[in-house]
Amino acid sequence: MAASLRASSSSLRSRLLSSSAAWSPWRFLLSSSVHSDAAHQTETLAFDEIQLSPDKPSTATAFVLHGLLGSGRNWRTFSRSLASQLRDRSPSDEWRMVLVDLRNHGNSARIKGLSPPHNMSTAAKDLADLVKARGWAWPDVVVGHSMGGKVALDFAESCSHGDYGESAALPKQLWVLDSVPAEVKTDNSDGEVERVLQTLASLPSSLPSRKWVVDHMVSLGFSKSLSEWIGSNLKKDNEHVTWGFDLQAATDMFTSYRERSYWGLLENPPKGLEISIVQAEQSDRWHADDVQRLKALSRRGGNPDAGKVSLHVLPKSGHWVHVDNPKGLLEIMVPNFLSTVQN
Repeated sequence: MAASLRASSSSLRSRLLSSSAAWSPWRFLLSSSVHSDAAHQTETLAFDEIQLSPDKPSTATAFVLHGLLGSGRNWRTFSRSLASQLRDRSPSDEWRMVLVDLRNHGNSARIKGLSPPHNMSTAAKDLADLVKARGWAWPDVVVGHSMGGKVALDFAESCSHGDYGESAALPKQLWVLDSVPAEVKTDNSDGEVERVLQTLASLPSSLPSRKWVVDHMVSLGFSKSLSEWIGSNLKKDNEHVTWGFDLQAATDMFTSYRERSYWGLLENPPKGLEISIVQAEQSDRWHADDVQRLKALSRRGGNPDAGKVSLHVLPKSGHWVHVDNPKGLLEIMVPNFLSTVQN
């Protein structure tokens, strides 16, 4: 039984789509600026920015989107490695990585202007609002892990429909990392993520200490490592601790993640867009029918008037792709990133 609980909790930690990462002295920017509009004001999302030579103008930009209950900081190590390898392979290119905290997560959880509904479409629109508020060029590439993968798909779909206005530019590439683009049906789920969300919802908003939370999670059968990771999302609030994310809003986003399907976009990708799906070899969330459907889409002949879909399998990796096999993931992504600027 104990071994079963440890295995279940390890799988669950992967499903919760986050990892710990120490702070490093890379270029760091936190956005909480206010964008004025004739009718209202909205604060933009929080983000980290990694650029190996910040004194140089960037030649290409990639947005990196985390998963449920995660934050941009979870992707710092991998993103810096990606930027480093890109520079080694093509020294004339200066890549800029923008690690976004999605609404209700990380430092964006404290932003009051990100109103309901909390779903994939509003999370994607937040990215467009960030670009406009900062006066940035639109991203060349958008990378999304799990829930972030569906936000990336929604962003590209909305760009192609003109939902963000005439100034919006479609990304050249999307990377959807171990995120099934279909509806996630209840009967195909083991309910582990729901169990964590329900457990957290049962706790008071103000908690005695991080240790108390960790001990309580362990007492409910979760592993020590998972419980400590959950505890890492707590922040100090006077004599108590509170969650660093908006739990109810994040739960709403998880519901939207499960309900949304993007087969329409994949079957008819707009011209100029390449959608790369990465399936983790040991991930337990893929249904055979979905994999076969993606394989069929990736085998389609080139159409000059349409985009492209490709499927990559990352070996020796579970859902936590950037932790389980970062070297293999870089080997898949780097050559394709370079084709973006070369074309």
